[in-house]
Amino acid sequence: MQEPTKSLGIFPRRLRAAREMRELSQLELAERARLQQAAVSHYEGGARRPSLRNLRRLSEALEVTTDYLVGRSESPEALPSSDEPLFRDFERLTTADRELARHLVAQLARRSDPEPA
Repeated sequence: MQEPTKSLGIFPRRLRAAREMRELSQLELAERARLQQAAVSHYEGGARRPSLRNLRRLSEALEVTTDYLVGRSESPEALPSSDEPLFRDFERLTTADRELARHLVAQLARRSDPEPA
């Protein structure tokens, strides 16, 4: 689990990194998220923290997860939605079957990785 002070400081860095990854200016992000540019500037500077509503708007505009922005996930990529057939029945699996499913998915992901040069 992350220390509270560490997770508070990660949001401004993650927000800026995600914005730059999407090649957006603060103004462009603000327009996509339906926020003021000054708000984005304050968030990136660490002067303010967004409400949950604005956090969600930012994550949607940047196409990243809120968990990534607040430091709970290392990956900015969103997982498929729960109506995705691959994940639809995951909740009904036993713990052992969930672990097997994770293992199989990890193997498939490694198989699809490009070979190192």
